[in-house]
Amino acid sequence: MAFKYTFLFPASVWCALVVGAMFSFAVPARADAVQIVGFGDSLMAGFGLGPGEGFTEQLQDALRASGHDVIVANAGVSGDTSSGGLARLDWSVPDGTDLVILELGANDMLRGIDPAIVEKNLDEMIARLKARGIDVLLAGMVAAPNLGHAYGEAFGSLYPRLAQKHGVILYPFFLDGVAAEQDLLSEDGMHPSAAGIRTIVGRILSTVEKAIAALPKD
Repeated sequence: MAFKYTFLFPASVWCALVVGAMFSFAVPARADAVQIVGFGDSLMAGFGLGPGEGFTEQLQDALRASGHDVIVANAGVSGDTSSGGLARLDWSVPDGTDLVILELGANDMLRGIDPAIVEKNLDEMIARLKARGIDVLLAGMVAAPNLGHAYGEAFGSLYPRLAQKHGVILYPFFLDGVAAEQDLLSEDGMHPSAAGIRTIVGRILSTVEKAIAALPKD
């Protein structure tokens, strides 16, 4: 699939997004609800979107409409890399979380960071979460074609390799159906619009439901 990456992940809104994530965690949760945390960069954080338009909010609505008792919290930070995600993982994912949707690596790729470093960071994140009894749904990313075939192969292969190693569910490409589709991007031409997020949610929904069904039963 040929497309161009033109979106960026500015770090200037880091503090605001962290505060927003903290507020989302502060909302009293129903004890019987499945607790899901979306952990990633601006694609997860909902950069440029209004209330109710981001991935975690739309996913929560879709899951509830399908009959699932869930709470989906947003722990996305614009500009985050796999190294940044690893550094904040422990305090960004609260105790009691059942499932983390792990979406990181796009910023590493855009900066040309060695895929081996990305893999090492994601590997440690998954291991830490599983050690806490938290299941993981790994959302993959695809390298931009201009980075070359060798980089693309090394980057693209790390996600299925990690999923197999840790026995976690993989959603191969978080931006499937949205990348390079201008009618599904925001006015900046870089980030998914609310309609783009709706497309992402519609495509990933069955995979999230699979992950929920695989959670340990009380």
